[in-house]
Amino acid sequence: MKKLFAVLTALLFVLAACGSNEEDTKKDSKTLTVGTEGTYAPFTFHDKEGKLTGYDVEVTEAVAKKAGYKVKFVETQWDSMFSGLNSGRFDTVANQVGINEERKDKYNFSKPYTYSEGVLVVRKNNDSIQSFDDVKGKKLAQTLTSNYGKLAKDKGAEITSVEGFNQAIEMVLSNRVEGTFNDKLSVLDYQKQKKAADIKLITGDAEKSQSGFVFTKKTDKKVIEDINKALDELHKDGTLTKISNKWFGEDVSKA
Repeated sequence: MKKLFAVLTALLFVLAACGSNEEDTKKDSKTLTVGTEGTYAPFTFHDKEGKLTGYDVEVTEAVAKKAGYKVKFVETQWDSMFSGLNSGRFDTVANQVGINEERKDKYNFSKPYTYSEGVLVVRKNNDSIQSFDDVKGKKLAQTLTSNYGKLAKDKGAEITSVEGFNQAIEMVLSNRVEGTFNDKLSVLDYQKQKKAADIKLITGDAEKSQSGFVFTKKTDKKVIEDINKALDELHKDGTLTKISNKWFGEDVSKA
């Protein structure tokens, strides 16, 4: 009898252990592996202590927690981002991936968590430029191959070539050009870092953009539904607004 009891006890122990292992496997399957650059401030970068942080990182962590997923970030260069997604190296990408028709043909997207648009940046005391159309014949600092460079040309501006955002802003501040077309999020981040910067924003008819989490067409629809539900809840409870205000000084999580 004692031997039978011992055998039954051992069997129950084994079954319990198997059940525990199955639960652990299920928990592991709820890990969301996320591709990101880690070098793209203020969206995804490393702080002074070396910790991965940024707007996209905090949004991802909040969404994963709300949806009941663990999150694991995999850092990679932008040029390798979509190939990593296609090969299954990660489940999704959180790196300000713009939602457009070309990409929607190849991938599935979550609901947007970032909205932006092109703005015109001029010095605060510049009263000669009140709208996008006022740049005709004026000097603007632009990267030649960007959409904003094209916008400046279409508006009849005289283009001064620059390598990027920071150089363009410096040329505006030093009065070497009268303005620059650029992404609103980049300008908001600059203003947050340098509150005394002598610039102002002018909005107009620039194309608006949306960014979200991107998935392959093979991704389980339940995962995307979980992410979208979490995004809705985080909008309602104000979490996304709080994260947005922290990084940009205004809510860029809503259209």
